[in-house]
Amino acid sequence: MKDLHSHVLPGIDDGCKTLDESIQVLKHLASSGVTELVFTPHYIENSKFDCNNREKIKLYHLLCEEVVKQNINIKLYLGNEIYFCENILDLLKKEEVQSIHNSGYLLIEFPVMNLPYYAKNVFSELIGNGYKIILAHPERYEYVKNNIDILKDFLKMGVLLQGNYESLFGFYGKESKIILKKLLKRGWITFLASDIHYGKTENLKKLRKKLRHYLSKEEIDEILEKNFDLVIQNQQLTR
Repeated sequence: MKDLHSHVLPGIDDGCKTLDESIQVLKHLASSGVTELVFTPHYIENSKFDCNNREKIKLYHLLCEEVVKQNINIKLYLGNEIYFCENILDLLKKEEVQSIHNSGYLLIEFPVMNLPYYAKNVFSELIGNGYKIILAHPERYEYVKNNIDILKDFLKMGVLLQGNYESLFGFYGKESKIILKKLLKRGWITFLASDIHYGKTENLKKLRKKLRHYLSKEEIDEILEKNFDLVIQNQQLTR
């Protein structure tokens, strides 16, 4: 598996707190079969989770050096999970936040409880400036649980959906599990990722076995590996 969404950079959000904890998580992921990983620390404007690109890059290189020293077989990239706000484009221009591996792809998180009324306007602005949007874990949003079709307008805009695979194991509750299953069956999910913060994740063999209930082998390979490659290579990806 290749993992698009993680919180393993130490000490800058609600994920790993220390370099040692980050290394332990990376060892676990590598041993479980994750070959490539994007660090996507939270960026929430006007909060304590607002580490800028300059500081993130320092931590990224520090952790990459330690991974090489400890011979951990995993390839690492840098990005952000950007919490939705009106001025994402300005944050990109100011280099407060960054796309995934300096590609055109942005990982964006919505508020859990209420869908911002200006979301489509902001997304249209980003798309108009050449960015491609990946919406993080839609199965966790209350308004999606209440009405899954609320995502249709975003899909028509070209927004791609990234599910958290641990939702399939009940990690985020019964409703999120049901919604992610529906999204998979409809073919609306482009990526599955761990969104790991610390500790361990579910066994990837169990994940693939579970996914066979909803998807073909080719589709499983796409959402766990091939679509990830297209993002890193900054190639066109459509649902």
